[in-house]
Amino acid sequence: MDKSRKNTWSIDQARELYGIHRWGLRYFDINQTGKVTVAPLKEQGAGIAIVDVVKEALDQGLHFPMLIRFQDLLRNRVERINQAFAEALAEAKYGNCYRGVYPIKVNQLREVVEEILDAGQPFHLGLEVGSKPELHAALAFHEDPESLIICNGYKDHHFIKTALLGRKLGKKIILVVEKVEELRDIIAAARKMKVEPLVGLRVRLMSGGQGKWEKSGGEDAKFGLSTLDILEASRTLREAGLAHCLKLVHFHVGSQIPDILTIKKAVREGAMFYAKLTKLGHKLEYLDVGGGLGVDYDGSRTTFHSSINYSLNEYARDVIYNIMDICDAEGVAHPVVVTESGRALVAHHSVLVVETFGNIKRAQIEDKPKKPSLKHKLVDDAWYSYTHINESNPLEAYHDAQLCKSDVQTHFELGLIGLEVKAEVERIFWLVGRKVLECFRGAEYVPDEIVELQNKYSDQYLCNFSVFQSLLDHWGFGQLFPIMPLHRLDEEPRRRGTLADITCDSDGVVSKFINLYEEGVDTLPLHELNGQPYYLGVFMTGAYQDIMGDLHNLFGRVNEAHVFLDEDEEAGYYIEETIEGTTMEKVLALVQYSENDLARKMKRQFDRAIKEDRLRPNEAMRMLNEYTRGLKGYTYLDL
Repeated sequence: MDKSRKNTWSIDQARELYGIHRWGLRYFDINQTGKVTVAPLKEQGAGIAIVDVVKEALDQGLHFPMLIRFQDLLRNRVERINQAFAEALAEAKYGNCYRGVYPIKVNQLREVVEEILDAGQPFHLGLEVGSKPELHAALAFHEDPESLIICNGYKDHHFIKTALLGRKLGKKIILVVEKVEELRDIIAAARKMKVEPLVGLRVRLMSGGQGKWEKSGGEDAKFGLSTLDILEASRTLREAGLAHCLKLVHFHVGSQIPDILTIKKAVREGAMFYAKLTKLGHKLEYLDVGGGLGVDYDGSRTTFHSSINYSLNEYARDVIYNIMDICDAEGVAHPVVVTESGRALVAHHSVLVVETFGNIKRAQIEDKPKKPSLKHKLVDDAWYSYTHINESNPLEAYHDAQLCKSDVQTHFELGLIGLEVKAEVERIFWLVGRKVLECFRGAEYVPDEIVELQNKYSDQYLCNFSVFQSLLDHWGFGQLFPIMPLHRLDEEPRRRGTLADITCDSDGVVSKFINLYEEGVDTLPLHELNGQPYYLGVFMTGAYQDIMGDLHNLFGRVNEAHVFLDEDEEAGYYIEETIEGTTMEKVLALVQYSENDLARKMKRQFDRAIKEDRLRPNEAMRMLNEYTRGLKGYTYLDL
């Protein structure tokens, strides 16, 4: 790199370029050596260079891609959300308390759930489940008699019976009714087991959701009871002598709600249902406002689908104030406020680290362009366009170059020119484009075709990971995640690129990235590869991505390293646990391929090759052993 260029680049420019000071929430930053750091406890604890953790994980035998979990950051998020509600309750002089529950569907991994429950003990943090497997896990790990287990989703007899077992153990486990038939089943099962159920009703709000998950709420939502259903449920409970068992009103307006106005409106409507049901004689205790607390992935603080226009404190204050306002107006006691904030709890603690192993360049950068030695009219025309670019005619010059490029393609298809002429005109076209872009640098207005030209100069950086396994929401919903190099940020990134994974699918790319002023840009600023390892971090992947990945191309779960701060350690931290990713034998077993059966079939083929004199016995057995050893290996590339 040109030293004078490097001297004009600063760490502050790197912070601005990647927006880390906006979306990082002071958890993430860049140090003076150009490395991305993480401070899991913000100003209350030490900062760690993530590449140092990567190198230690490599020394312990992990390979890329790898997921690094900062467990102290996870604990900090639990504390931060509970503190925000404690402050909101005190400020409003609210007449009750707050009880958060963690929806384990957001990340069901045992290590995550254990850490959250441990950090949440002082706040009586509970769990939310939506399936029988989740319920079984929650019952085993739930030990705090003051915390809740909220059971959402459709339920069969076994689901209901298992939940009532929890009631037998003295747990505050609330069965949220999604349809009236479920309530009748709950009543029948409770009578048979001789236990009083705790019942909740999920109301279907008229207030719709917003963003990628807007269909989670509103009149056409998948779950929830209509007003008529609610009255029937109330009547059913009274007739069964269980009106006092209705303890909770629940609603859910959607995940990742970008606009606080949507949340305010939904909370007021939900609080009104709570007040009216209380007036019908039910001894309600809890109002569950569901999920929706979003994460500002791009740092823009807007209503973009990858952002939010509110802070955590504003969210807590608005939830508390609007519930209190409705209840006071209706003359009913303030309920215990319950939220199911999963994304905001776990998103930040997990960073996916991928290694680039090459890039496909669409345009070579020539610091000193050479005059063509090849004589041909098409080449001369293209070179003329390049040499006559000035501040007054960049767009015209670009149009001329486009015509030259089109003409050379036509001549080539007709067999009138050879590869040499075609290659030379295309080289000059990229030179023209680069010079044209320089003319528009810093301009107040840039034509759309010049913006498209900028994208033409992007490279494909080849990365050892699977979009379908590790970033499923990006592929499925267009969810944007902060992505940036983990090092070399004291150097100016002079190239732009997209990220291509190692699957054999054209959709296996990341080609939309966060940007402050618009909902995603097509390329990411990156450095020229220099023969040394180049690591990229994908941030805020802790919610859903860990658990929802599929098996496209049979790439399995990635390696993990779990990191804790420790001031007694020389580095200020230690890797508490490493978890190896899925091996080939395990991922094949998930799609019904037995390791023994595969080895047996291969042995038959090697035996046949020996009989046909195509392989010698020692060679054949050596190759068979290599095949069977390979089944024990990691599914990703070993670079």
